Amino acid sequence: MQKFNRQAPRLSKLAACLLGTTSLIASAQTAAPAPAAAASAPEAKTAQLETVVVSGLRGALESALRKKRDETGIVDVIKAEDIGKFPDTNLAESLQRMPGVVIDRDAGEGRQITVRGLGGDFTRTRINGIEGQTASGGTDSSGGSNKTRTMDFNVFASELFNSVTLRKSSAAEVDEGSLGAVVDLQTTRPFDLKGFTAAGSLKGSYNDLSGKTTPRVAFLVADTFADRKIGLLLSGAYSKRSILEEGFSTVRWDNGVSSGGWCPPQGATIAPGTTLPSGSTATTCGSAAQGVARLPNTPENQAAYLLASTATNFHPRLPRYGRLTHEQDRLGLTGSIQVRPSENTLVTLDMLFSKMKATRQEDFLEAISFSRNLGQGGKPQTSVLETQYDASGRLLYGKYNGVDVRAESRFDELSTVYTQPTLTVEHDLSDSVKFTGVLGRADSKFKNPIQTTTTLDVANVNGYVIDFRGSDRLPSITYPFDPATTGGSSFGIIGVPTGGATALTNGTASEIRIRPQGTNNRNEVMNLNLAWEAIPNKLTIKGGTSFKKYSFESYESRRAVETMYAPDSLSGLTTMVSGFGKGQDLPAGTITSWAIPNLNAIASQYDIYCNCLKSGAAGGPGDFRLTSITNGNARGNNRAVTEYDRGAFLQADFMTRVADMKVRGNIGARVVRTEVIATGYLATGGGTAVTVNKQYEDILPSLNLTAELNPEMNFRFGAAQVMSRPPLQLMNPGGSISTTGTLSITTGNPNLNPFRANTLDAGFEWYFAKNSLLGIGAFYKDIGTYIQSSVQTVKFNDTGLPKSLLPSNFSGEEQFALNSSFNTPGGKLKGVELNFQQPFTFLPAWGKNFGTVLNYTYVTSKISYFTSATSTVPIVDDLVNMSPRAWNASLYYDDGTFSARISTSSRSGYVTRVPGQNNNDVEGKNGTRNVDLSLSYKVNKNLDISFEGVNLTNQANDQFISRARDSVVVNNVTGREFMLGARYKF
Repeated sequence: MQKFNRQAPRLSKLAACLLGTTSLIASAQTAAPAPAAAASAPEAKTAQLETVVVSGLRGALESALRKKRDETGIVDVIKAEDIGKFPDTNLAESLQRMPGVVIDRDAGEGRQITVRGLGGDFTRTRINGIEGQTASGGTDSSGGSNKTRTMDFNVFASELFNSVTLRKSSAAEVDEGSLGAVVDLQTTRPFDLKGFTAAGSLKGSYNDLSGKTTPRVAFLVADTFADRKIGLLLSGAYSKRSILEEGFSTVRWDNGVSSGGWCPPQGATIAPGTTLPSGSTATTCGSAAQGVARLPNTPENQAAYLLASTATNFHPRLPRYGRLTHEQDRLGLTGSIQVRPSENTLVTLDMLFSKMKATRQEDFLEAISFSRNLGQGGKPQTSVLETQYDASGRLLYGKYNGVDVRAESRFDELSTVYTQPTLTVEHDLSDSVKFTGVLGRADSKFKNPIQTTTTLDVANVNGYVIDFRGSDRLPSITYPFDPATTGGSSFGIIGVPTGGATALTNGTASEIRIRPQGTNNRNEVMNLNLAWEAIPNKLTIKGGTSFKKYSFESYESRRAVETMYAPDSLSGLTTMVSGFGKGQDLPAGTITSWAIPNLNAIASQYDIYCNCLKSGAAGGPGDFRLTSITNGNARGNNRAVTEYDRGAFLQADFMTRVADMKVRGNIGARVVRTEVIATGYLATGGGTAVTVNKQYEDILPSLNLTAELNPEMNFRFGAAQVMSRPPLQLMNPGGSISTTGTLSITTGNPNLNPFRANTLDAGFEWYFAKNSLLGIGAFYKDIGTYIQSSVQTVKFNDTGLPKSLLPSNFSGEEQFALNSSFNTPGGKLKGVELNFQQPFTFLPAWGKNFGTVLNYTYVTSKISYFTSATSTVPIVDDLVNMSPRAWNASLYYDDGTFSARISTSSRSGYVTRVPGQNNNDVEGKNGTRNVDLSLSYKVNKNLDISFEGVNLTNQANDQFISRARDSVVVNNVTGREFMLGARYKF
């Protein structure tokens, strides 16, 4: 009512223009229930206008724009084009079309979002009114298994949802926990529809890299009964994906500097035995591609070397071509029951179920010698025959002897099951007081029960060549043997000696790695709110309380010994990768087939999943026992966090006039108390459980104003204090404690305070024509508290760890070097957004059904990264995951029968890690530009057919390390996808 009344005078003035024309109103299937008719004369006049229902792409855009215009805060909206028909096949890919939103992809599909430069840890997602969180398993290059607060949107089929609202400004009534934005996902409810409704769709999806076609089906059926007092709805979606991901990767680039010493680049003039300014003596350097001297890594030694060298040269650690085979099944179901027992009461039960099952096989052909120093089984006999570097220190060409080459194959079984029941009760206690209660539980269980890696190896290959001179993304690699063969001087299983040995001397045996893991997330939420319309259409007072119990658990096990014993024969233990590199413009002579381990055969012969210690069994003896908290390599992923969040808010929604302008808004504050219980395991005693408690409170005021400068122009302003809780992966109290020699602790930090920021938003919107918008917005965030990893000196008693972990003669007042995460000063984030939307109704008949949607976002933020507590000069660089520039452009056509859309989404390069690993300044991803196409033809009022093209340019996932060198870390493609389908509506 209130929103309708605000529009009534404007509609009255426009009525003369609207009469005699078609009033474009979004379809009832995709719009919220219409407000009740009011008694005022302007509203009555508006209600008499002749209207028709407009659905499809144009109707969805109009409905979303109207929703945006009516909101008090700063929001963007996406509406379904029709029943069970969302604009994109993936929610993340729909979200990326909003101003300020960019996405990260995994296996060619949108997975996580970044809003206005702030990554997924800073964004909260609500589904049907309660906060949810999903985790899935990705490739290592895409972040691996999600053990953070980030939502993985690829878990859900887009057909299950009716609308997405992105809230960029804060309000007291909206749950806390976001620095970036709040995403509201809404499934369809029966009262959103008119009576009996049913629809179904069937599509076939073809990927041009894998050459496979897979199905995608969806349905919805709903009805209302007893004079619309009862409504029932059921919807579902099922899809399969079968794709290949292929390309070149390096893991990282290295210059030989490590904690064990410092290796000068090739051509160093410092010889072994040279006495350096620090007074220490150089020893043999075990890094394969670097010089001959290992020097203690001190500033004096580095300075001495830099006098003799003009560049620090870097080489790829694991240069490799690889194929990843992704198979995915996704099933989603929603159910909704709505009951209106009286005029004043509405009860809604929403149910959401999603299950994503996947397998992924990663097959690499790689040289492993360049990643290891002597202590890691490196190969000092690896020698440099020829080499070239460019001026930045990037390897251009190298020819080597004594290189170990490996065929590595990893297989994962993955599943995510998400369930969420939500009960919403709305009751009018009187004409002016309304109660709303929401009770729900969001449960996500991610399982990776099989993560097994097996290898074939060949040692001491002479004449290995890698050449980047033709392409810095796809080098030419020469193997002086045939990788498609096994036995003899080619691939085999290099076993450790029998008799109890677990490693080779001066070498690396073939491996079997078994690393099952998983993550559980659960949100249990209760919200109780009251709204009192103190002055009709002018002032509403809102208040409420909220309670959330959030539980996170991560687990992992590993083999203590991952090396293999040699089999009597390779027969049946190997298979083949073939046909690699389709359409990738690989250098001439690139290997397109190579031998890999046959996991099923190896699993059978070695009985690798027995979880036992074997002696003399088929395939040789082996220790296949899995351990978790007692295994130093797995211990860190065994941890848990429980949070109790108790909050209350008070908010006033108001409408008034200032200088003859309508001004609406809200002002309020939210108070929240967070209690954290974090559990992890210390290395002490082979895995000692430790639990740490932490509490903190926040008072979060907020203000939103919208001034209607005239019937076509709105000015918006927002101000708030916001908070985002610390990343889960940094809150682990486990780790290690050293109480001999240098006193040190390596651990997470459950005592972290949240990220906190002050935010300002301002925007101008000009609705210059019907269903058209020109908008500009500016945003500013003063991030006062950031979180980084570094080393600080603290008393043990100030760590929060129990004193029982110390020897009896320690008091707890001893100073320890604490290697952990800490709250640090943050930085400023600011940016602008431009938004333009217009149907081309001004064009002649041939063009009036065209239209466009355009937006552009610019963000800048510099953060001071402190590498240690004693750092006096921090590293100043971009906020991680922030693309400074992003834009979207869509051109569409929709005449009610035929519709078409071509869309481009672009984001500039961004950093993902500062400082980078292995002595690099940063790690990051280069810019991307994705082009998608959608066509739809309505055969009749019930049937339409569609064609879609996704990733038409076959955009590569291009990851880099070092700004100056732009050295390739990953350069993989997943192919183009084409979908042909039909949809029938009853």
